[in-house]
Amino acid sequence: MNTKTMQSCIDACTKCYQTCLQTAMNHCLQTGGKHVEPSHFRLMINCAQICQTSADLQLSGSEFVAQYCGLCAEVCEACAKSCATLGMTDCEKACRDCAASCRAMASH
Repeated sequence: MNTKTMQSCIDACTKCYQTCLQTAMNHCLQTGGKHVEPSHFRLMINCAQICQTSADLQLSGSEFVAQYCGLCAEVCEACAKSCATLGMTDCEKACRDCAASCRAMASH
């Protein structure tokens, strides 16, 4: 597996984890309304968690990286779409970048 591709994915996953968690716990909770509707808020937390675990699996050299990164890409894409509907551009971008990077890892 390409070390540069993996490091890029670890970085994207870490950024997405930080962005989703921080945005959910600060922006969404403070804003309220649609930002804290269960489906959106749950998706943001799920996205943060799967990104953190994806980075962990890559760092540990897990044999499940490709499969997990594929799932991570799906969750990130769903989160990006949800964030886009609420005008949360920073979170949307972090999720889209992570989804693209995870798709690249999943194909190796």
